[in-house]
Amino acid sequence: MARAIIATSKLRLVFQVGMDDDGKPLLKAKTFNNIQKLATADQLLQAAQAVINLSNETLSSIERVDSSELLA
Repeated sequence: MARAIIATSKLRLVFQVGMDDDGKPLLKAKTFNNIQKLATADQLLQAAQAVINLSNETLSSIERVDSSELLA
């Protein structure tokens, strides 16, 4: 049975910074690397909310980006 082991984890905050000429949202992402692999969703949400409170932009999404190594 194969196993997946998290190699890296990132927290990505996506902000809406405006609208284009066609009315579609313009998005800008801020990525925080080297997130602890064992960080829980609650911990990441709490960290994201602290950063969001310091921003003047409108939040579009909060994402956790993990990359895993697959082992046989």
